Amino acid sequence: MSEAASTLPLIHLRGVTRVYGEGQAMVRALAGIDLDIDAGEFVAIMGPSGSGKSTVMNVLGCLDTPSAGEYLFRGVHVERLSRDQRARLRRRHLGFVFQGFNLLARTSALENVELPLLYRGEPTAKRHAAAREALASVGLQGREDHTPGELSGGQQQRVAIARAIVTRPTVLLADEPTGNLDTQRSREIMELLAGLNRERGITVLMVTHEPDMAEYAHRTVRFVDGLVASDARRPQVEAA
Repeated sequence: MSEAASTLPLIHLRGVTRVYGEGQAMVRALAGIDLDIDAGEFVAIMGPSGSGKSTVMNVLGCLDTPSAGEYLFRGVHVERLSRDQRARLRRRHLGFVFQGFNLLARTSALENVELPLLYRGEPTAKRHAAAREALASVGLQGREDHTPGELSGGQQQRVAIARAIVTRPTVLLADEPTGNLDTQRSREIMELLAGLNRERGITVLMVTHEPDMAEYAHRTVRFVDGLVASDARRPQVEAA
């Protein structure tokens, strides 16, 4: 990476649009987004349904591509990458946590966490060791052989977080990570995410509808009609 690129934010969006369909069926999900995110930040992304927050998360996660505009990740133009190059970026730098956990039902916690390393082609012993370490880091040591059906909702989300961090990602993208949990389990998951951000320096980008969950973040970006409507930092919280 060049010296000039090293001075840029970790994530840099300029004039990013995303359009689906054509003619009368056209939907402008993103209408020209400018957004910078520095390494080590914890950012909550909020907004009503249809505001563009999920679309921008898909773009940031390389699951979708902009219709126009620039997306730079560590100074690299992501919008210019091939599909294979974007896939490599996802595997090496991004971790994902979803509202529905997305765990394999008949597979143990250890095997679920190993999946990203399996896709990387890592040897068995290395996969096992890394998955056990990741599960221990989210408080699930001793639960390695349990299937999702033998775990509570909060424990299942912890397995999902362990799976997301087993590759030691630069950025963790969390889409409504507490949406299926009760208040106490939600707070436990948010404390876990905040700890990963604070102690490991993982940049966390989280979509949420819940203001009390957004309070764990350093910064709240609100979307309305495909645009950034507000971008507020919490002055009492410093990035990791």
